[in-house]
Amino acid sequence: MDLILDIPLKVSVLLGKTRKSIGEVLNFGPGSIVELERMADEPVDVLVNGVLIARGEVVVVEEYFGVRITDIISPENRVINIGKNI
Repeated sequence: MDLILDIPLKVSVLLGKTRKSIGEVLNFGPGSIVELERMADEPVDVLVNGVLIARGEVVVVEEYFGVRITDIISPENRVINIGKNI
């Protein structure tokens, strides 16, 4: 069991998404602002190895960003999310 607990996992936080045309992306430059399809007060998605497992709110810990977990995805929905990634 201890061996399983030491397996490293990739944890990502998805702040938001948007779609842009190639032309819009080519026009990106310093100072460009990319508006996301998520409201500022909406929770962010916490993914483990690409699978949604929780939601949370962005916090600042000293000079780093962090996420305070506010909602854990049910095991049933996690299985559904894993199926979408296969």
